[in-house]
Amino acid sequence: MNYSGFDLDGKHALVFGGTSGIGKSIALALAEAGADVVPIGRGINEVSKTAREIRALGKRSLEIAADVTRRSEVQRAVDTLLQEMGTIDILVNSAGATRRVASFDLNDRDFDHILDVNLKGTWYACQIVGRIMRRQMYGRIINIGSIASFLSAHEVVAYSASKAAVVMLSRCLAAEWAPYNITVNVIAPGFFETPLNRHLINEPKRKASILSHTPMKRFGNLDEIKGAAVFLASDAASYVTGETLSVDGGFLIQGVGP
Repeated sequence: MNYSGFDLDGKHALVFGGTSGIGKSIALALAEAGADVVPIGRGINEVSKTAREIRALGKRSLEIAADVTRRSEVQRAVDTLLQEMGTIDILVNSAGATRRVASFDLNDRDFDHILDVNLKGTWYACQIVGRIMRRQMYGRIINIGSIASFLSAHEVVAYSASKAAVVMLSRCLAAEWAPYNITVNVIAPGFFETPLNRHLINEPKRKASILSHTPMKRFGNLDEIKGAAVFLASDAASYVTGETLSVDGGFLIQGVGP
């Protein structure tokens, strides 16, 4: 008898930040596991491209562009999915922003923008979709944190602060929403090369430092985030909530070498 706990057939997923990098990899993984998936991004061209890839896997998708920093646009995306598909079973919040700059020189506009995308955008989606999941008495929410949720990262103070807040936000919601059969968990990726961070992690000195602190001695492959997402979105994780799953090649456990 085959174990069916990872099967997402019949589920409907909404992935904010689902058109590039980690978010796109997760969107495709959920479709590969059987879910209908709606990827959300700011640019309609990238949304359409990702939606076509999902349809090529034999699953339904929609083409909706939205800016997660605007509650009205998040609400519109949610309303459109509900109108077309009826339920939202899985929510992934992967939209992200960062900027590397010395903290002495970080201006208010950039600080606010990073927190608006990474934290407030996550909150908007969680609250709006969470209300729907409460009515359904079912939901799986996956928020994307970072190893910077736990460790200071050089010259990305706003990013690190926002990702630490995402973990605590998720833990609070997990405790409050557990009676409604809603799980809220976090994936904390290590160093994966994406459009968001490629220019940062490939600086020679920074790359050498990262790899020296990573037991696996390499960056992650985007396909290596898929299993964690499918697990947390599935009934295999029905008794898992408020947790942070690090996918980091061992970065957070690196001790002192010989």
